[in-house]
Amino acid sequence: MSITAPQLPQQEHRPSKRVHRAWWVAAVAFTALVGAAAFRATPSVFIEPLHREFGWSHATISTAISVNILLYGLFSPFASALQERYGIRRVVAIALTLIAAGSGLTVFMTASWQLVMAWGFIVGIGTGSMAMAFVATITNRWFIERRGLVSGILTAGSAAGQLVFLPVVGLLVEGPGWRAASLLVSSAALAMVPLVLFVLRDRPEDVGLRPYGAGPDYMTPAPPTSGAVRRTLAALLAASRRKAFWLLAGTFAICGASTNGLVGAHFVPAAHDHGMPITAAASLLAVIGIVDLIGTIFSGWLTDRFDPRHLLFAYYALRGVSLLALPRLFTDGIEPPMVFFIVIYGLDWVATVPPTIALCREHFGEDGAVVFGWVLASHQVGAAIIASAAGLVRDFTGAYDFAWLVAGALCVLAAGMSLAIARPNRA
Repeated sequence: MSITAPQLPQQEHRPSKRVHRAWWVAAVAFTALVGAAAFRATPSVFIEPLHREFGWSHATISTAISVNILLYGLFSPFASALQERYGIRRVVAIALTLIAAGSGLTVFMTASWQLVMAWGFIVGIGTGSMAMAFVATITNRWFIERRGLVSGILTAGSAAGQLVFLPVVGLLVEGPGWRAASLLVSSAALAMVPLVLFVLRDRPEDVGLRPYGAGPDYMTPAPPTSGAVRRTLAALLAASRRKAFWLLAGTFAICGASTNGLVGAHFVPAAHDHGMPITAAASLLAVIGIVDLIGTIFSGWLTDRFDPRHLLFAYYALRGVSLLALPRLFTDGIEPPMVFFIVIYGLDWVATVPPTIALCREHFGEDGAVVFGWVLASHQVGAAIIASAAGLVRDFTGAYDFAWLVAGALCVLAAGMSLAIARPNRA
């Protein structure tokens, strides 16, 4: 790729105690991710209320969740290229507006196809535009140093959305009802739009800066000359010729299946099947978000210092063992073994993201963010498949046990696949 050296104002070379603009951009991106993640807190809490009010089966409701998850993944790589072409601010503002519209429209629905349209298509495209490829784009453009740490902090924004909203959503569902919870999520996403438009900038060069940690000899990559769709497909074609891409995509598909596709969507109804109140189960899921803030940020710090492949091996192995033990931990209350599971599993919730982003950047260079978008698409395909499959397992067997065991076994497989990823020559 051709490169050009920007002429930056001389005052930017002087030592300064001011906080680099990159950290403000990262803070706004984190806040926007929290707003976008508000919707991610609702589906698992809504399954039982929608089942009671409309008589829809668990499989029917899970279909809407699956469509959302699938579009979230499939739109992600194109959103990354659209951010390159039309700017981060514009794409993110539109995405937050779609999330607000889709969540708000659910209060008027009377048929299951309307749930699929609102939850699945409208919110799916909106959240896909705010997917982890957005994290990769911000990290790659604004930071040279501390990339692992920043990717960990931004990834934790999704967990923070559950942390902030899930207990409140659970209380609203038990009190005023699920419609009040939907309107809360809609308002939270919409409130983020002015902040994004006012503070977020597309590149450091737009404000006369270099990325954080860049030296005086830093050379800015030239903007892409091809269209967003063409570049996205070209990046996929080039990446698909390499073994590393398929291993990263395969491990991340299992990551999605074992997190938001299964635990994120079905933990609350599974706990409720054993007599646990919805508010208690939702609080446990929120604790996963709290612990994940620590785990993911720490994972980013570790990614700056250790081999990402070894980190992925440890994360997937730990997750697999915890999921294999989960079916024996459900009771009608919150017992110490379940709390232990929540802490261990929560530390690992999305800790896989910083090392996966790092490996995409190492293997695919300037196209790393777009390629990570495709890797994330596989994450969501895996999540979508198991979200629907777990609903069917529940309808046919009356329990989720088989789904937990399959997910645990897949995580053990992903641990082995992580070690098979080659490291490119650092030179």
